[in-house]
Amino acid sequence: MPKSAPKPLQLEERERQALQELVNRHSTPQQIALRAWIILLADQGRNHREIARELGISREMARTWRERWLTVGEKAGGVVQRLQDAPRSGAPATFALEQVLHLFKMACDAPREYDRPISECTHRELADELVEQEIVASISARHMGRLLAEADLKPHQSGYWLNPPRPSL
Repeated sequence: MPKSAPKPLQLEERERQALQELVNRHSTPQQIALRAWIILLADQGRNHREIARELGISREMARTWRERWLTVGEKAGGVVQRLQDAPRSGAPATFALEQVLHLFKMACDAPREYDRPISECTHRELADELVEQEIVASISARHMGRLLAEADLKPHQSGYWLNPPRPSL
């Protein structure tokens, strides 16, 4: 049974110009430029196989972006927004960037700055201090460790811990 022809795609002149500008701009991310090419070639009447062959992609990718362009339509906003990835599933980020940066600063500060009578802060002590200062509502020591590991931040190996300032006598 032969497959049906792809849905026709007809761009408005302003859309065509915006897509062409994206393709020509050196600062456009490659995936956005490739998606723009798919839409431009579809506008020329090419089918999925021809687009895939010309761009060196799968027919599925050509089909996906043609269909997404048609279904998303104008409701997504501008041309660039229509070429963005769809939102991913999963929980949103737990902490704001400012909270994470505060965590990193605290991890690199001396514990005595937070009235902690120790030489090094553990993940549990850092988590407790963040909650105590009301920077976050709650955070586990394990999550604290993951955030520090993602940032490749090792406070116990930082310059402060290796060479703490000595009181003058």
